[in-house]
Amino acid sequence: MSLASPQSRCSPEQYLALERQAEYKSEFVNGMIIAMAGASRSHSLIVVNLSREVSRQLLGRPCETYSSDMRVKVSNTGLYTYPDLVAVCGEVRFDDEHADTLLNPTVIVEVLSPSTEAYDRGEKFAHYRRLESLQEYVLVSQDKVRIESYVRQGAQWLLSEVSGLDGTVRLESIGCDLVLRDVYDKVRFGESVEETVPEQRMEPTK
Repeated sequence: MSLASPQSRCSPEQYLALERQAEYKSEFVNGMIIAMAGASRSHSLIVVNLSREVSRQLLGRPCETYSSDMRVKVSNTGLYTYPDLVAVCGEVRFDDEHADTLLNPTVIVEVLSPSTEAYDRGEKFAHYRRLESLQEYVLVSQDKVRIESYVRQGAQWLLSEVSGLDGTVRLESIGCDLVLRDVYDKVRFGESVEETVPEQRMEPTK
């Protein structure tokens, strides 16, 4: 997903109250509500393909997969965000009784967009690294066949990259394989990858 302009400052409680009634999703960071723009065709196809492949391989196992409708909270930094795909194995922990804000993802996958690639690679990953539960962070290109995977090894993160439709990415932490030919099924490269920004915006309470 892409990010639009930030709104006025508010508290996490105000953000959650607004977000649970809002038509459009927004992130929350450093006291700011930031509206998320709509995704391109390629972005949407890749997310659906990823969700299908991971969910299929986790059938019958003590793991759950969530799409971009599941909010994730980084408790140590106060970030609330919506990754494109999240998988968690073992006990699932939520922020409160609403069970709509996940605290302990095992794997986070983001499909890169032109407007968010630098953020996903930099500041957002810095937030995600503070999640003690997170074992793998996966970045999927939408304008070329390429998947990058960062795997936690102690205090370090090991990067590996796979490209080409015949390639496969192994998600060791959840025991899944991402075949790039399946991830990019029906994706036509060369199409516009620009996102459309929704007209309505959420405003924090006074």
